[in-house]
Amino acid sequence: MSFQAIAGQEHVKRVLQNGLRSGKLSHAYIFSGPAGSGRKRTAMALVKAIYCSGGQDEACGQCLECRKLEHGNQPGLLWIEPDGASIKIEQIRELQKGMAYRSTTNDRKIYVLNEAEKMTVQAANSLLKFLEEPTSDVMAILITENGHALLPTIISRAQWLSFTPMNASRMAEILQEEGLPGSLVLPAVHLTAGVEAARELVSSNWFGEARKVMLQLAQETLANLPSAMISLQKKVIKSDLNQHLGVFIDLWILWLKDMVRLQCGQKDRLLFIDQLDWMERQANSRDSSFWIACMEQAVDMQKRIRFNANGQLTLEKWMIDLRGG
Repeated sequence: MSFQAIAGQEHVKRVLQNGLRSGKLSHAYIFSGPAGSGRKRTAMALVKAIYCSGGQDEACGQCLECRKLEHGNQPGLLWIEPDGASIKIEQIRELQKGMAYRSTTNDRKIYVLNEAEKMTVQAANSLLKFLEEPTSDVMAILITENGHALLPTIISRAQWLSFTPMNASRMAEILQEEGLPGSLVLPAVHLTAGVEAARELVSSNWFGEARKVMLQLAQETLANLPSAMISLQKKVIKSDLNQHLGVFIDLWILWLKDMVRLQCGQKDRLLFIDQLDWMERQANSRDSSFWIACMEQAVDMQKRIRFNANGQLTLEKWMIDLRGG
């Protein structure tokens, strides 16, 4: 993994590579930003560049230290993931013990906490004590979707680097140049924050199926509601798509945004451009206020399902409301 291989996040990469060249890296970093924006890849690129014996601000990928990292054999690196729903104090204590041992080959120690916002209060307080007494041979990287969820005292002792979602048009351009289908790429780049996450989504078998089923349900709901209810039961509720209801509804929201765009004459901005003919007929059969109201209801449906409302009943009610317009 290298900085060059990471799309976007130019400011973050510039700050880190300047620190590598000058030898003035912080003892602790907070990588804060949405999932898929390249936080973990950047953390790994930084770790590799620090341990690399053949480069300065970029890992060479060829030296012994680079190869050790590629094969997970770098004893100086500790990567911590949540244990279940949280990062527990026992994990922080084990981390502190691991940082206390000296390596026979490299004195530099680096620990990475992924999903750092999931630390328990006890774990966060224990980590704080560790951060308050930094040593020159230990670095911390805290990866989080919401850095503001960390203790203010932890934030004050680390350098904050913000990871921002990559421009959707640029992401789509990159992925389509790779030969990925535009029909999947266009919605995917609006549901993710970075190229890697979008590529993974497009490559998932279920995502293409989710798009196809969503479009089928949209057509059937507007034309034949009983048929739509049967399709919902068979192709969503009783299928693997039931595990991806959040993304399924996100796709429906993107489709509704397209209907509003059609009302506004913005065909060049459509995400479901391959469905233009029937969508245009439906869009013009109703007022734009109807489609906006449907979108607001879909967002509310998404929230209710997130808080454990019954997925089937919630979707059925929303489809009835959509047909009722």
